[in-house]
Amino acid sequence: MIQDGGIYRTAYLVNILLFSCFFVFCFCFSETQVNLQRRNVSFVIPKAEDAKKRVLEQSQLLDVLEARIQQLQTDIVLDVQHAKVQFVKVPPAIKDVPFARQPKSISKENADISTSEKTFTKGTSKPHSSRWIKKLNEEWKNKQKKEKNLQTSTKIISTTAKETMPLSQLSRQCGKLSDEIQVAATSTAETTGNDNAQMDREETAYGDIQLSIRSYLEACIFAGDIDRAHCFLLSQHRVMSRRKQLNTSIYNIMMRVWAKKGVLNQIGRVFILLEEAGLKPNVASYCAALECIGRSPSCSPKVINRCLHQMEEDGMSLDDLFTQCLFQEDERDKVLRAVRVIHPDYQPCLKLTQSQCSPSLVQDFYKKRENHQYPKLDFTKEELNERFKRQLDVEQACTVTIDSVEVAKPVTENMAKMRKLFAEQRAQWQKSLLPALRASKMNLAKTNTRDYKLNLYPFLCLMDDTEYVDIMIQSVTNMPPRGESLKILAGDLGNRVFTKYSVRQKHRNQTVEKLGNIYNTYTDLLAKDSKKYDVLPREQWCKLEIEQGSGPMLHGGETSWPYILTLELGTFLVDMMVKHLKINSDILNPAFDRKLIPVLYHMYTFRSTRQIGFIKPHPILIQMQQEAMETKLTFDSYVMPMLCPPVPWTSVKFGAYLLTPSKLMRTTDGATQHEVLLEKCQNLHAVLDSLNQLGNCAWKINKRLLDIIISIFNDRGSDKLDIPPPLSEAPKLPHFNPQDPTYTASEKAHMKRDLINAKKKCSEMHSLRMDALYKLSIANYMRDEIFWFPHNMDFRGRTYPCPPYFNHLGSDVTRAILLFAEGKPLGPKGLDWLKIHLVNLTGLKKRSSLQGRLEYANTIMEDILDSADNPLNGKKWWMNADEPWQALACCMEIANAVRSPNPTQFISHFPVHQDGSCNGLQHYAALGRDVIGATSVNLVPCDVPQDVYSGVAQQVEEFRAKDAANGLKIAQVLEGFISRKVVKQTVMTVVYGVTRYGGRLQIEKRLKEIDEFPKDHVWDASHYLVRLVFSGLKEMFTGTREIQDWLTESARLISKSGHTMEWVTPLGLPIIQPYHRTRHQVLKSTIQHINVQINHDAKEPDTVKQKNAFPPNFIHSLDSTHMMLTSLHCYSAGLTFVSVHDCFWTHALTVDTMNKVCREQFVALHSQPILQELSNFLLQKYCGSTL
Repeated sequence: MIQDGGIYRTAYLVNILLFSCFFVFCFCFSETQVNLQRRNVSFVIPKAEDAKKRVLEQSQLLDVLEARIQQLQTDIVLDVQHAKVQFVKVPPAIKDVPFARQPKSISKENADISTSEKTFTKGTSKPHSSRWIKKLNEEWKNKQKKEKNLQTSTKIISTTAKETMPLSQLSRQCGKLSDEIQVAATSTAETTGNDNAQMDREETAYGDIQLSIRSYLEACIFAGDIDRAHCFLLSQHRVMSRRKQLNTSIYNIMMRVWAKKGVLNQIGRVFILLEEAGLKPNVASYCAALECIGRSPSCSPKVINRCLHQMEEDGMSLDDLFTQCLFQEDERDKVLRAVRVIHPDYQPCLKLTQSQCSPSLVQDFYKKRENHQYPKLDFTKEELNERFKRQLDVEQACTVTIDSVEVAKPVTENMAKMRKLFAEQRAQWQKSLLPALRASKMNLAKTNTRDYKLNLYPFLCLMDDTEYVDIMIQSVTNMPPRGESLKILAGDLGNRVFTKYSVRQKHRNQTVEKLGNIYNTYTDLLAKDSKKYDVLPREQWCKLEIEQGSGPMLHGGETSWPYILTLELGTFLVDMMVKHLKINSDILNPAFDRKLIPVLYHMYTFRSTRQIGFIKPHPILIQMQQEAMETKLTFDSYVMPMLCPPVPWTSVKFGAYLLTPSKLMRTTDGATQHEVLLEKCQNLHAVLDSLNQLGNCAWKINKRLLDIIISIFNDRGSDKLDIPPPLSEAPKLPHFNPQDPTYTASEKAHMKRDLINAKKKCSEMHSLRMDALYKLSIANYMRDEIFWFPHNMDFRGRTYPCPPYFNHLGSDVTRAILLFAEGKPLGPKGLDWLKIHLVNLTGLKKRSSLQGRLEYANTIMEDILDSADNPLNGKKWWMNADEPWQALACCMEIANAVRSPNPTQFISHFPVHQDGSCNGLQHYAALGRDVIGATSVNLVPCDVPQDVYSGVAQQVEEFRAKDAANGLKIAQVLEGFISRKVVKQTVMTVVYGVTRYGGRLQIEKRLKEIDEFPKDHVWDASHYLVRLVFSGLKEMFTGTREIQDWLTESARLISKSGHTMEWVTPLGLPIIQPYHRTRHQVLKSTIQHINVQINHDAKEPDTVKQKNAFPPNFIHSLDSTHMMLTSLHCYSAGLTFVSVHDCFWTHALTVDTMNKVCREQFVALHSQPILQELSNFLLQKYCGSTL
């Protein structure tokens, strides 16, 4: 039926085209007559040459149309051969189709065309041959070549052939197809190096398109629509402009499908398509062919031998199959079965990659392990495996619903009514969205008439329809009252669909069971009731993967969706929500007329000067939510801390969560350049091991402190203690009528500004309140749990916990309620370190020595104990600290320790912090070997700690005093107002690239905070002070400015030449700056056209951002390198260690050890020729030479 339909359709087109030829000829003839009649008398008789030319053009047009008819007729053969008819047996009559003999007339038709040209050009000057005829001739040649290649496969179109053919015939068929594979591979192997370079450039240019095509094909296959995927690939291949967008991995997707089905002839056709596209098969292509053979036991060994021989000729070994291919399900076993037909004793050579080529900084760390004491977790193997099962359940569900910490007020009659109404509305919305979604899917399935055009249909078939509806309703429930940007809302919806799809992919690929087996054995390394190991978590996991090599790989190479795709899918769902979610207008007030009104509104608003789409909930929905006061919060599973130790990072694409997709390096939406760079990197072991160490730290909640914070949160909050108040405390919005004639224009403008400011204040309060609500609710949910934070990093190498809301990088509140799950005795100096840490948290005694701070703590023990015993009703000394909640937590720990029978044996879970002294300036001073600058940032031993901020403030005061003495008015005004606080932020950020303009704004803000300072002098004073601060820093840090200038100028010249700044950290982490000229891509959707600004992965770098950002980013990368080195060596010493960038945390017992490691690794880092190596790298990469 399918074949006949294709023939009839083409025959119909031929008839239409024949009629068109007749119509065009008649039209041309009649047009000539009419035009002759309408012209003036002097132009009635055209020149002979013009007439001949016009007749020639008409004849050429007819020739082209006739040739097109013949082409359409021969297309029938190609359509039958390429058509997706493998689900139906081919009728025997197919061989007798008269069109099958049509190609024999091609040469004759070409000859006729040539003859006709000669006929019409006789007696005239020789014209240029028609470019259309040339193009058709080229197409004829390509068609003939395709037919010749496909002759061997016309007899085996149906996939049922395998079941109906005799085994001997199937074996001969496999032999023929292996020859096709060999021919295709041989011809494509002749591609030159220049062609490969051109291919790389094209793949870079088509990166997003290729990713979209891969995603589309994989979605079709996952949804079971293989026919759609096959037709789509063929349609892309047939159009030359679209064929350029394809690469070998895209063709391999269909090869894997046919390999699963055991249809070797289809794989042979894909090899032919690869040849036509000028692409070379890679190891995954041969892997698919071998897998298919492995599923067909009757295949001749000659077929396998030829395939293996051709693979070796292309420079690929058997071991490459098992080290480079990402296997799913039973693919590996089938490939191995095929290989062992020729090599019965073959065993894949899979070895654990050793860190032999590690950077010099960590070579001893990996080679000399005799003194390493890797810590264990305080859990048994059974407990860890039980925790794994719980975490697996959480990630499989993809969402977690928890109780809110907001006070559970007595349920009033109105609250009960609103909750019931809200539940009814949700049920009604489900009933509305479900048929709407199904109708939309049916339309999308039917409207895909142009096969090469991507649409969303397969992406809407990845889950049950009810799951899409649940995602949409969840987004409505979580929407803030002020609404949400369409782009953000759509992105969130698209990402939720992708997360669920990724989890289901891993289930289908059979990786969940294998993950459980490996994790079960991996816990031997961590559990306290197992033997000690001398390997790192990454090494142990890789070893277990090799030992349990059979079956699927845990990282099966699933494609991440491009940002534009998630945005398009999310926009489609938002549009459906806006159109189909309705509510009765009289639901809250029966006096109103009943009519269905939308729950969500699409509108436009301005962000700065840009107009953006905005989705806003109806006031009725907002009122219902507020009055219902529902106390449940639903989060995505990755928002929550993990209930078991994270999976160790073993590669760029695998680590952290069990099933939830996660990235090693955080990037802006859609950026891929960082991932490409990381995948090319040979050795990231030190970086991965550092992230694994940070993620293996177990945490628990300080329940007593959490209860105090929740009580204040549920009261009315506290601005002083950084607890946001509820919206009931927000300023009332002023009401006025703009049309009221009693107000003057200036009064109306003033009231309008007041209204805008009040709305802004309310919006800010709501954001802060919800942020605190999420953090405290998650903490309360985890109050009786032990949990872990998996880590990843940004493009500079700075590390971050993956859960976004609740983690130790948060505010004073969240840091205060976190404790180490493992406790250690204080030891002889632990109590002293707790006291010193408390003084540091107060912000007092900055210039005092450690001994001075300890003595001060001993003098205020009464206040410390009072704060611990009566935090809300006592003297409240802790509330005046810089970090009040952490100070209160420390007071409680000290009180418990001093009241214990033996403080040295007191088990403490409290993290003690050691903060860096302006780390950026420390690195600059070390790079420039600046002794004076190093002294001011505590790189040189001193009797008392140095405070660079106070030093700069003192120097600025000296400059000001001189200017005041010389009669400078602004210097006289500033007398008594220059303090450490005024200059601190500018001093801290100048090393990270802050300009004088930015520094002036910082100082202006600090001066405005001083009530006594005259406000009319703020602008002049900030201008004056920023100049003095920069001058003071230049004198104190002589080498800093020179190094900054060199880094800036290097980046300017490199970006001017059209390149982005790249460098490699001393630990081997490749870094590239993601700053490019903004380009715009318009996403066309029904609800609105979205202008997507893309400033990453573009061709042209942004010179200004590249040069300004390079110095601070380079210093950040050094800072992260130092942290990672400290992390690794603390882990080998058995310490608990976590970091907040340049602030290191450990137990009070091990502070001295951590400090020693920290100093040693800083010296080791800056003993490397960092600037020299950077210079060599830049010269080699951008100038083509080395020093």
